[in-house]
Amino acid sequence: MPLSEHEQRLLEQIERALYAEDPKFASSVSGGRMSKPARRRRIQGALLFVVGLVLLVAGVAIQALWIGDVPVVSILGFLAMLGGALLAVTSIGARKKGTAQEGEQQATDPSSDNGGNGGFTNRMEERFRRRFEQE
Repeated sequence: MPLSEHEQRLLEQIERALYAEDPKFASSVSGGRMSKPARRRRIQGALLFVVGLVLLVAGVAIQALWIGDVPVVSILGFLAMLGGALLAVTSIGARKKGTAQEGEQQATDPSSDNGGNGGFTNRMEERFRRRFEQE
């Protein structure tokens, strides 16, 4: 269901306010494209996962690939799947982690106080302090 004109205007106002208050955060969550190395790692992880899945199934299905009662190829396939999943997930998490560290650094850095206005977090902390002092 598409948004009404009023809802679209409200959304645009919220976006403009977000860009005005914290442009680094706004640009990091704007849905931009991933960098080439991160995209490459995600694709490599997916391919490694698929290869591991094939090895897992082949190792269980083909008895000749067993050593004693242990399906060695299946175990290697599982490890490949695990490695592929970790590779793909860490390529996504590294980008978000870097963004979170920048945000933490800004929050603790007094020089990034936006000219004394304070950010959303600072305003919420001030409200909490005032409310706590009243009680």
